[in-house]
Amino acid sequence: MSDNTVADQAEPPAQDETTNTHAAEAPAQEAAPEPQPEQEVAPQEPEAEQDGFAALGLSEPILKALHEKGYLNPTPIQAQAIPVVLMGQDVLGCAQTGTGKTAGFTLPMLDILSGSRARARMPRSLILEPTRELALQVAENFVQYGKYLKLNHALLIGGESMSDQKEVLSKGVDVLIATPGRLIDLFERGGLLLTDVRVLVIDEADRMLDMGFIPDIERIVSMLPANRQTLFFSATMAPEIRRLADAFLTAPKEITVSKPATVATTITSGLVLVNEHDKREALRRLIRSDDVQNAIIFCNRKRDVDILLKSLLKHGFAAGALHGDLPQSVRFATLEKFKAGELKLLACSDVAARGIDIGGLSHVFNFDVPHHAEDYVHRIGRTGRAGREGHAYTIATPDDRLAVEAVEKLTGAPIPRIEIPGLDVVEWAEGDGRKRGRGGRVVRGGDKKGVKEKPAAREAKPQPERAPKPEAPREREAAREREAPRERDRERPRRERERDREPRYDRDLGAPVLGFGETVPAFMLIRRRGATPVVEDVNEEEAPDVIPEENGGNAES
Repeated sequence: MSDNTVADQAEPPAQDETTNTHAAEAPAQEAAPEPQPEQEVAPQEPEAEQDGFAALGLSEPILKALHEKGYLNPTPIQAQAIPVVLMGQDVLGCAQTGTGKTAGFTLPMLDILSGSRARARMPRSLILEPTRELALQVAENFVQYGKYLKLNHALLIGGESMSDQKEVLSKGVDVLIATPGRLIDLFERGGLLLTDVRVLVIDEADRMLDMGFIPDIERIVSMLPANRQTLFFSATMAPEIRRLADAFLTAPKEITVSKPATVATTITSGLVLVNEHDKREALRRLIRSDDVQNAIIFCNRKRDVDILLKSLLKHGFAAGALHGDLPQSVRFATLEKFKAGELKLLACSDVAARGIDIGGLSHVFNFDVPHHAEDYVHRIGRTGRAGREGHAYTIATPDDRLAVEAVEKLTGAPIPRIEIPGLDVVEWAEGDGRKRGRGGRVVRGGDKKGVKEKPAAREAKPQPERAPKPEAPREREAAREREAPRERDRERPRRERERDREPRYDRDLGAPVLGFGETVPAFMLIRRRGATPVVEDVNEEEAPDVIPEENGGNAES
């Protein structure tokens, strides 16, 4: 659970206080027919709120850490998942970003693992995350909530020294947090064993599917013991995700918290429709016109992130970029500057932003309409948290009509259109709005800048047929020579042609030849010493190299 997610509980709304007060009144009304005013004292409310996590069965050290952080009441997914995990049952959770699902498995895991110690190179629990940022976020949660427990963790992510990671594993770890690629790499090098894993957590399964990690996940699961506990979380529940859950889980408890398509009521949304070449100008005007404290700007491609960053820096904005092709050190430094307020704007891709958790984010800009409608909900869900007001603006072109309609169908509400003074007013393109240019390039109908119209194809004039040119004598002679063998072959009788063919069976070759047949090499006719010569019809002319033996000797010329 991230800092921002659990921070939702630091400022409970007035309705929660009323609910807790009525909950305290109910036992009093059952004990006595007349209400007792002294039992409605307000100072008892913090104790009732603190009992929110205690009622779930968590141990005292974890409750103490939560109380110090100011987290009093669990979120819906935490209230449903924590007791089930403590009982050792598998969990299939469907919850979007910002619901507190991370604490839904980290808190009970700390309780489960606190009873014993880990052995060298054999972690007792494994958490798989699709990105390094998400893995770092989960590791931070274990440090915060397990500060009063003698448990340790290891982080296996790319961009870090593998020798250092091996050294940590050799000492024994209770919680191993890893990305699939680095985990398999270290396993193949003999750096760890997975036969002692008691709890497996597969987080952000939908993102794992999008990033192509499912074969790696299946391989990792095959290395684990069968009698483990598996916790499976995903923001969406597509058929592919359901198939994976059925393969990995055993009689799981299904937990669904709100629909993935829901958008917080505290978020003010807006849609700007402009031409393709006006998108960056529209973004700059939106940033200048609104009171933007800090904002994340989403692009669909990493290449567009770099281009947008150059444009923002050129116009004097304090901006940074975050995507998977950047070195790990650069990504960490950029993220720290953004959290510290040194950077006001952060342009990033969907995958890189999945692990970002910033409290009090005022704005989210969709520089590109997401390819998947569910990603729209994930993007704008980063603002408007903890009851604060948030703003989410989407910049679309006439070719994005179908993508915007998919988002509006998923959320169940249209995105209000807003106009920016000074920019051309455009309308949606007809059809799918995308045409293929030369080389398969997509030519957008709403962007006419720099696009030249093709001239109409000229009608071909009928050409008179020309008489064939007479062949040169040399060419005719060469053609006649090439055709001559074919003509001769046709004139031969069919039986004669078949006789020249290679036999199909060995028996068609005739009687087999034994030894050398009638031809014997001359060197084999040389007699051994002391051997009686046996020569049949061989004269001196036929065997010039053989000299008659005298006195038992053998002479060779």
